[in-house]
Amino acid sequence: MEILDNIPVNLEREKIIERLRLDHGGKQIVEMVQELIDVVVSTARPKAVYKVSYVDNNNGNSVDIDGIKFSSRVLCANLNKVERVFPYIATCGTELDRVPLPSEDVLRAFCLDTIQTMVLGVAINYLADHVKQKYILGQMSHMNPGSLEDWPITQQRELFSLFGDVEGLIGVRLTQDYVMRPLRSSSGIYFPTEIRFESCQLCPREKCIGRRATYDSNLVRKYLGEDAVPQH
Repeated sequence: MEILDNIPVNLEREKIIERLRLDHGGKQIVEMVQELIDVVVSTARPKAVYKVSYVDNNNGNSVDIDGIKFSSRVLCANLNKVERVFPYIATCGTELDRVPLPSEDVLRAFCLDTIQTMVLGVAINYLADHVKQKYILGQMSHMNPGSLEDWPITQQRELFSLFGDVEGLIGVRLTQDYVMRPLRSSSGIYFPTEIRFESCQLCPREKCIGRRATYDSNLVRKYLGEDAVPQH
């Protein structure tokens, strides 16, 4: 198991303004965003923990990872012929939850939330690059519990159990509803793959701000069968 807790935070003001869709907000918006960037860069301590784990007993419906059972046909298909995987948990850090904000300043709160999401992205990218370089991997893909109906969010419990005291390690805790705190945290499993996989390819939800790939009904048929393809 390895903890990454010295992750550099670099944020570009223009990208944040573009993400906020406040391109025409004028000088006031620019100053607000820059002020928050300065606070975040000096405060944020994003972290990640990962481990090298081994796959066993893949029967197409469930698979054991370090002796813990995970139930997902898609995960099983992706781990077919894969022996080594990299479970992980990453977070923007608890420090940003303590940044003081006026309760009535909705725009500033929205901006900080967006920046927290981007800091989480920084942590995830840093983690992925670290794992690739350290283990001399080519292409990697990942899956996250709750990203597909086939792999429900309830399996966060099993994923967290691979690490033990996650809150003690990087400050992330799992609620009774399987939600991570801080909210801007992510958990999943990296695995080597020849063809890049994104869970978005199997998700038909059209209006999704986090979509990273186009829905592909042919891939749905491949992973889950004809009955899983939505009928219009």
